[in-house]
Amino acid sequence: MPWEYSAKTKELFMDAIHGKPGTHLGEIEEPDGMGEHGSLACGDAMRFTFRVEKDETDPTKDVITEAKYLTFGCTSAIASSEALCSLIEQGRYTPIDALKITNKDIVKYLEGLPQQKIHCSVMGAEALEAAVFDWAKRRGVNLSELGVELPAVEEQDGRIVCECFSITEPYLRRKIEELGLKTIPEITDALKAGGGCTTCHHTPGGLQDILNEVWGSKEVAAASAEPATTASASDDAPASPYQFGKAVEKVLDQYVRPMLQADGGDVELVDIKDYLVYVKLRGACASCVGAEATLRSMVELNLKTQVDNRIRAIAV
Repeated sequence: MPWEYSAKTKELFMDAIHGKPGTHLGEIEEPDGMGEHGSLACGDAMRFTFRVEKDETDPTKDVITEAKYLTFGCTSAIASSEALCSLIEQGRYTPIDALKITNKDIVKYLEGLPQQKIHCSVMGAEALEAAVFDWAKRRGVNLSELGVELPAVEEQDGRIVCECFSITEPYLRRKIEELGLKTIPEITDALKAGGGCTTCHHTPGGLQDILNEVWGSKEVAAASAEPATTASASDDAPASPYQFGKAVEKVLDQYVRPMLQADGGDVELVDIKDYLVYVKLRGACASCVGAEATLRSMVELNLKTQVDNRIRAIAV
């Protein structure tokens, strides 16, 4: 089924993509602060820029007067970015005070988000942190002396736990504690980690091990409703081309198509030759600059994990 978005979320999304006056989609030239989070390979990416009214004597009293974003992502990603910019401008925050805005504030402003889209609100908060770090360097502000820690800026070089979305162990540990995540599905909803091939779920040093180390294995076991093992795609050949084709159709119909349709897109199955699945992206997806990322991270990845890991999706 398509995601159930609040009226506020849909309104902000539509206003943004139509360029309604007062919206924030775009980029500030020569900004006072710029930060990025995510990547096109992950399916969601955001660049956040802001301009300040500079205090002549004390840069910590600078006030953010304008904020903009460039976001590659779904309805909730764009709406979350709009919400962040609106909250900052309406509050006339200093960059340091703006750090008090959390993903929960963004979700509240949107009047709710589907659980599977909470990661979009987290993306905005992380991009804000990176932008404040950039502002501090430009203005010569020592954040450490002020007791301000921005761990997200220092976590990019840690051990990669989730290869599909390039998510590091330091980042996972911090967000698991910060957001109170107790199960792998909760991690995936909030951070996207584990939402691809699922290899990182139970591999040594993977998501389950990190949860056990952060909270203790007994507490995690009590909170988790997930089975001890996670199903993966079969390495055996399909019983017949017919059964293989039906399995591909089922995944496209039940998982991929609803997600694309929720954002104005669609996908059509054209042909199947061995493990090559030929598809045509329709609607908004056909002309989207991120079509290739959609093909890999949504269409092909779902087919690999739920049907056969030898599948390759080909756009026609």
